[in-house]
Amino acid sequence: MQNLDWIILSCTLLFIVVYGTIKTRKNSNFNEYVIANRQSPSWAVALSVMATQASAITFLSLPGQAYHDGMGFIQFYFGLPLAMIFICLFFIPAFYKYNVYTAYEFLEKKFDVKVRSLATLLFLTQRGLVIGFTIYAPSIILSSLLGWDLKLLIISIGILVLIYTVSGGSKAIIITQKHQMFLIMSGMFLVFFILLNSFPDSLSLSNALGIAAANKKMDLLNFSTDPNERYTIWNGLAGGFFLMLAYFGTDQTQVGRYLTGKSIQESRKGLLINGLLKIPMQFFILLIGVLVFIFFQFHSTPLHFNPTNVNQVTSSSFEPQYSKIEDEFKDVLVEKKEISMLYTGQLYQDYNNPILKEKMVSLASKERELRDEAKQIILQANPRAEINDKDYVFLYFIINHLPTGFIGLLLAVIFSAAMSASASELNALAATTVNDIYKRNIRKTHSESHYLKATKIFTVIWGLIAIAIGCVVPLFENLIQMVNIVGSVFYGVLLGIFIVALFFKRLNSNAVFWGAIVSQVSVIAIYMAELVSFLWLNFIGVLLVILFSSLLNLKSSTARYLKN
Repeated sequence: MQNLDWIILSCTLLFIVVYGTIKTRKNSNFNEYVIANRQSPSWAVALSVMATQASAITFLSLPGQAYHDGMGFIQFYFGLPLAMIFICLFFIPAFYKYNVYTAYEFLEKKFDVKVRSLATLLFLTQRGLVIGFTIYAPSIILSSLLGWDLKLLIISIGILVLIYTVSGGSKAIIITQKHQMFLIMSGMFLVFFILLNSFPDSLSLSNALGIAAANKKMDLLNFSTDPNERYTIWNGLAGGFFLMLAYFGTDQTQVGRYLTGKSIQESRKGLLINGLLKIPMQFFILLIGVLVFIFFQFHSTPLHFNPTNVNQVTSSSFEPQYSKIEDEFKDVLVEKKEISMLYTGQLYQDYNNPILKEKMVSLASKERELRDEAKQIILQANPRAEINDKDYVFLYFIINHLPTGFIGLLLAVIFSAAMSASASELNALAATTVNDIYKRNIRKTHSESHYLKATKIFTVIWGLIAIAIGCVVPLFENLIQMVNIVGSVFYGVLLGIFIVALFFKRLNSNAVFWGAIVSQVSVIAIYMAELVSFLWLNFIGVLLVILFSSLLNLKSSTARYLKN
């Protein structure tokens, strides 16, 4: 990085922190701190909801996902618009009717305090785990590619988030997320146009996508009915619907964002705007990953994108084997570039040469084989190494192929996304801890200023927990998949409790409480046994809560009947 990159990165982050702190430093009550006095217009709600979901993991993982596996991941979001409509029809009116601060407060209105507490604990558990990854994800990748100290990065991001989140709460998050979303999308559009301008003169966008299609990167829809297939249209519409319904309908991280709306109508508009824009936004980010793939058809690319793994294997006794594969890989890249140029020329003349296409696909297959061989050697050098390098692809491109100045801007994008998501999570965790645990069960009759102070203290506590988890957690899987897996294990049961509260009004609280516990244990067992793709766990969790709660309710009703 050059001095200009450092200046852009530092000034951007400093502006966000200082601006958010100054604009909201006068928060005076619990209501303003948690739900911003419900004064947000629909566009602010929409931006806050989108910024909360679009963490750094999104902008690091999605392009890498598309680079390796193509556009099929977009199917994961097909259920989102349907979920937004469902929440607007049923969840938002219920939350506003009971004038709640958190989603779990609503459950006590419908059942009792133990059901509310169980849902709260489920949320705190899964979100408490994920928030550490939200900070860790960009830190581990930045550390590996830039040589920065990992723990220092994690601590720095955590402290930056804590400064304005503790100071201004929900209001500070909304104010800063407006600027963060503008910065994030501006940066991604710049990358898009830089990629287009980097292609050979004879390569138009449509022809570039033709190269991607030949390599199976443009396969958007998968109609397979195999339940073990991760990304199919059925997973997206069914499993994705339930995951999005749970995330936006029961996770305080998101509920807290749209409860700041001025009215039911403003909150609804904000969610519907999110539902309208989310799929195009994710499509665009995945498309950038595909364009990075096309870019590397004409430029050199590393055998393995994680430099930490490469350094370990090249300094071990396995260096000769790795170097041999690397030499083969370089030969493949040279031939692939030649074939790609010839294929591009054919496309430019509106002729799809099947021989060149077959050769290009064959070389891509050979490239994948060599990458897989390299990963096995990396594992021999370090059995604990994480060989999945998808999350390093996009940042490698940024650091090695963007002009000076743009590198600092894109790193600011990644930091901003991490800070935006982390701030919402911290605020939600603290607000839920105080409102649903501390205020409800420990200190029931204190002043607003006391609860405001308590929320700030718990924000700091959760921030320190997030930093601690980030410092010790291992990296596994593709990051965006990992976050969705953790969510799916807990979200289905959490959503099931809310579905029962809204639509199964005759079920008693004891039946729902124990039905949810049995369901959660069952979902964890199903996941551990790897019986289905993780997206189906959301749907299964909902069904199990309804089933077990109904059976337990029937049992208790029968017992009362027989007793009488």
